[in-house]
Amino acid sequence: MTFPDDTIRIAVRDHYAEIARTETGCCAPAPPSHSDASCCTEPEQIGYDPADLAGLPDEAIMGLGCGNPVALAGITEGEIVVDLGSGGGIDVFLAARKAGAGGRVIGVDMTPEMVERAERNATRAGLENVEFRLGLIEDLPIEDGTVDVILSNCVINLAPDKAPVFSEAFRVLRPGGRIVVSDIVRSGPAPAGIDPRSWSSCVDGALALDDYLEVIAAAGFEAAEVLRRDGEGSIFSATVRAFKGAAAAEPPPEERRACACGC
Repeated sequence: MTFPDDTIRIAVRDHYAEIARTETGCCAPAPPSHSDASCCTEPEQIGYDPADLAGLPDEAIMGLGCGNPVALAGITEGEIVVDLGSGGGIDVFLAARKAGAGGRVIGVDMTPEMVERAERNATRAGLENVEFRLGLIEDLPIEDGTVDVILSNCVINLAPDKAPVFSEAFRVLRPGGRIVVSDIVRSGPAPAGIDPRSWSSCVDGALALDDYLEVIAAAGFEAAEVLRRDGEGSIFSATVRAFKGAAAAEPPPEERRACACGC
């Protein structure tokens, strides 16, 4: 059975709203046919250095990720970073340390409960170079060509259609900018039908790795490569990096989209 995009999106939002409220694990119990799903992994098992997590609010460390894109993004002082699907804020906070006082990190999440949780965590962490915006990763509340680095961690697989997500990432990046994402992908064919519950658990929405890379390239990105793979089953995690070419054409000023949040 197939479902409209809005049905999937609502199921995902409700699932993660419940996580934000109850602090349960990242994924609903996977159906038996998907017992190799790998997104329910403790942070220290998927590339996080415990020393990096020290000092972060406990409510930011939710075990929602499937990799550590911050560690592989090469973020430097003064860069502007956006995290797609920022959850409780863990990757925003880690990136903020690297971007420093001269940089800024923006987390975008479609779940109001997650945005509220992340904002509380930012206050606890005392970080002034971070902010969180409510929005869809398929329709980012970010101005054209204003971002140096795009991050995402186990979120893009949840989007009903991945192409708009990468198109939006390409739009907001400056020429020469880069995207580094950790995500759930698969080595075998997608299921014949989908279930919103399994989709919310990082399973049914996972693309084959080659298809995932093709969607990135179709958005205009160059030099897409897998930096790290975690997991050995048919459903596994891959951390991928790609670049927006320095010579990428920018739309004329009158066609550039205004920031939805009035920034």
